[in-house]
Amino acid sequence: MSQIVRVALNRPIRRLFDYVAADNMPLQPGQRVSVPFGRYQATGLVVETEVTPPEGIALKPVASALENWPALPAETLDLLGWAASYYQHPLGECLFMALPPALRKGRTTEAPASEQWWAARPDADCTQLPANARRQRQLLALLKASDQGVPWGHLKERGFSRSHLNALAQRSLIHTIETPDPMTTGHRTPPTTPVLTPAQKEAARDLPGRHGFSATLLYGITGSGKTEIYLHYLHQELGTEGQALVLVPEINLTPQTVARFRNYLGDRIVVWHSSLNDRQRLDTWRRVRNGEPVILIGTRSAVLLPFTNLQAIVVDEEHDSSYKQGEGFRYSARDLAVFRAHQNRCPVILGSATPSLESLHNAAVGKYRQINLTERAGPARPPAIQLLDIRSRPLTGGLSRPATEAIRETLSAGQQVLIYINRRGYAPVLMCFDCGHIAECPNCDTRLTYHRRDRALRCHHCDYQQPAFHRCPKCKGEACEPVGQGTEQSETVLAETFPEVPVIRIDRDSTQRKGSIQNILDQVNSGEPCILVGTQMVAKGHDFPNVTLVVVVNADGGLFSVDFRAPEQMVQSLLQVSGRAGRGEKPGRVLIQTCHSDHPLLITLAKGDYLTLARQLLTERQQGALPPYRAMAIVRAEAPTMEAALAFLERVRNHLPDRTLEIWGPLPAALARKAGRHRAQLVLQSERRSHLNRALTGLCQQLEQYRQPGNLRWVVDVDPLETG
Repeated sequence: MSQIVRVALNRPIRRLFDYVAADNMPLQPGQRVSVPFGRYQATGLVVETEVTPPEGIALKPVASALENWPALPAETLDLLGWAASYYQHPLGECLFMALPPALRKGRTTEAPASEQWWAARPDADCTQLPANARRQRQLLALLKASDQGVPWGHLKERGFSRSHLNALAQRSLIHTIETPDPMTTGHRTPPTTPVLTPAQKEAARDLPGRHGFSATLLYGITGSGKTEIYLHYLHQELGTEGQALVLVPEINLTPQTVARFRNYLGDRIVVWHSSLNDRQRLDTWRRVRNGEPVILIGTRSAVLLPFTNLQAIVVDEEHDSSYKQGEGFRYSARDLAVFRAHQNRCPVILGSATPSLESLHNAAVGKYRQINLTERAGPARPPAIQLLDIRSRPLTGGLSRPATEAIRETLSAGQQVLIYINRRGYAPVLMCFDCGHIAECPNCDTRLTYHRRDRALRCHHCDYQQPAFHRCPKCKGEACEPVGQGTEQSETVLAETFPEVPVIRIDRDSTQRKGSIQNILDQVNSGEPCILVGTQMVAKGHDFPNVTLVVVVNADGGLFSVDFRAPEQMVQSLLQVSGRAGRGEKPGRVLIQTCHSDHPLLITLAKGDYLTLARQLLTERQQGALPPYRAMAIVRAEAPTMEAALAFLERVRNHLPDRTLEIWGPLPAALARKAGRHRAQLVLQSERRSHLNRALTGLCQQLEQYRQPGNLRWVVDVDPLETG
């Protein structure tokens, strides 16, 4: 008898499709199949077998099974089924997130062609290279340090190119070698155990064993050595056949994290992030799915992969907003990691110097265990934080005279400086001082940012771009000048003020090229005096031992925002970037420029006591009946006109009869127009999460039944991080 199967497709629709499978095609849940869908053949995933179809419907046959085994095991199906229900997203799109791009397109799961490995020749020496061939020297040193050679993929992760390899090969300094056996590769580099300080040892002793579910919040001040504790824990607790997952918030943190983990845990380390090509991601996916004893270091989507023997999860910088997907399937990787640990009956460790208020609340109510690490590792001590009032002070490139003098003193002492300014570009505004005209984005309710290096005006929301003008397009005047500060302007001013030292900018614009961030980190880690100028990218997990001064250009952005999360995010950013100072033997100093030096939040922040600040913010959240004391979701809509978006959300509100819900709006979003679309939102809150989820499930089912105008789009955002 033919088998009826229910199939999920990678489509934004909240329904599954029934097909009939031939007698000689036994299928099981999680298996990939090719099925007819309209005029096309689509790749699907079997969700159920032995289905009873509706009567009177002729089912189409499954064209073929793409493998004779399930691409997604039962545990992964359960995880993503729960996530689809919790985050109110179509199941098909959620399931396909657990597949690499090649498999989503219906390609084979067969192992890709073996990767090329490179090794240094025994007599190779860096003195055989020109003195200015810095990257070639670094590449040769890396290859000489490896007993077994290094695969091309790992070299790419470190920012090296084919031209670097070819240059060394032409000099007969390196050569390709036979690909090592993957079954023995992991044992060729014997792992070692990191040496812990007494405080780290005490924290490590308090961590639970790997048998059974547990959630631990590891609060450790910046520089306290949380990474060493992760390494020690995995080395001690992870079995030789077990798999582990280590989540990091940013791709740019992956290379240095991978290097440290490989140093201690050998070649069990594999990586997963969006900068890998299709072949690399398929190779990593296969190793995870086949149950190889890998330790996977990855960004957000790594939590969705089909592990089959997961024994431990680590979420580094657990507070970071990058763990929340901002579009499509809007899941939180941190929260899914906790659910997955519970599902696998294994421990999860959430680490941060500035834990999220949600995690601190979970620790307070007993859901998580909290371990505090309040000493920096080694001789380093927390930096001294000083509020620098800039009211009535003249600024040059955003910097006051006391800040400039502090930079000069630090450089003179042979040390490094970090300037934190959370705005890229040269200036946020290009304005005509004759008539007051300001360049604005034609597609968004925002102003265009001036990028002087490219002589361009850009929108950082929709990527619209136009040439910068010398003559005002409105009054034809020539008094057009940039207003405000961005990283480009600070870089330019500092280079003019301190011409004897390099000024290195770290932001999205300067790190777009593959390997550029690694080149920057190598230059900084040389220890030579320099000035780093960066956005929040520099605040995340980097270790710069010779940075002894941090200057925050303007700290006031989060004090008066309409978003209730803004104070928490501001405090986290400031303390994270402050933690980059004084991580070596030299003491660190932080200058925070502000126009509100008497603000209670900044006064408490200057003491460096994050837990006290967090308790204050939690009290405010409780008094305001806001998360984490209430469950929240936002229904977002966008349409060609604001009237259409608001009218749709008004209908949504009328479909929500549940009196246990508190409803705000509908109201225009903080950025009411983006990329030519008008945006509005409806905020829902409830004291009981179950009530909110039940209401949202019913709402989504109703909205799916009614055809919406083709030019209107809506989405549900559960546990939103952005509420403006």
